[in-house]
Amino acid sequence: MRLSDFSYELPPELVAQQPAERRDRARLMVLGERIEHRLFSELPEYLGQGDVLVLNNTKVLRARLRGRKRTGGRAELLVLRRLGEMEAECLGRRLRPGAEVELGEGFKAVVEERSGGRLRVRFSAPVERVLSKAGEVPLPPYIRQKVEPERYQTVYASRNGSIAAPTAGLHFSQEMLSTLKNMGVELCFVTLHIGVGTFAPVRSERVEEHVMHEEWYEVSQEAAELLNRALEEERRIFAVGTSTVRTLESVCNDGRVEARAGTTGLFIYPGYRFRFNYAGMITNFHLPRSTPLLMVCAFAGRERILEAYREAVRMRYRFYSFGDAMLIFR
Repeated sequence: MRLSDFSYELPPELVAQQPAERRDRARLMVLGERIEHRLFSELPEYLGQGDVLVLNNTKVLRARLRGRKRTGGRAELLVLRRLGEMEAECLGRRLRPGAEVELGEGFKAVVEERSGGRLRVRFSAPVERVLSKAGEVPLPPYIRQKVEPERYQTVYASRNGSIAAPTAGLHFSQEMLSTLKNMGVELCFVTLHIGVGTFAPVRSERVEEHVMHEEWYEVSQEAAELLNRALEEERRIFAVGTSTVRTLESVCNDGRVEARAGTTGLFIYPGYRFRFNYAGMITNFHLPRSTPLLMVCAFAGRERILEAYREAVRMRYRFYSFGDAMLIFR
């Protein structure tokens, strides 16, 4: 399977630099038997009593640390995961073992080891304290305008651990969640901490040769029981975001969800046989040749998705993290 088959033309001005003024005022493309153009605030019209929405409650860490080296040059670290109380795995350019970085709030960082582009870094204080005091929420590199950090968090984020937001969930407001619950829609929360694996570029033209970095997930006993009950009762279940789909696919066996925590390197691309019974998925418009786009094509069909993307370009939808949304019915 060729990676070039998952490309499309996108005018640069359609890459969203700011979120919609109100979370639920983004546009919503509904991809069913035909394409409909709606607002995200109209999503409840497509849901009903007994339906289940599965959402990823991960929270974006203040994982970007800016500082200066002893030479005076600028340095930047992106904390990927904690290795110990005062150690973390990081990304950082032009930093070798032994390099010291002066961070804000009087903190310091020392690079202990470099391996395969990853750094093992020791901080002068506990990692959580350094991030809370000196860290910034890391926005995607294609967003060049200043954005309030809370707009890059879902309103239901509760589990610290991601370096990027589960962007499909950014469209939900507290008011909409209340409306859905009052309608009888059940909300189910799972966790997948989004890391570099989701965004690492696919470098091989042959899709099958790509290897995903592993990401940590957890599905509680309560969530598993809710989902299994809904499956047994043949109710409709909608996944919010590609990270939620990866989580469900990682814990579903023989049509049932298992409560467990662990890491997953699952790579979903066309030809994949889904284990979970979805009624649909809510997602954003993804980068060309990216693993989220490959997953969406596996979920709904390559030609169907690329046709929808061409329509989105024609209708001037906004793309990527702060862009508009899609509701895809299977």
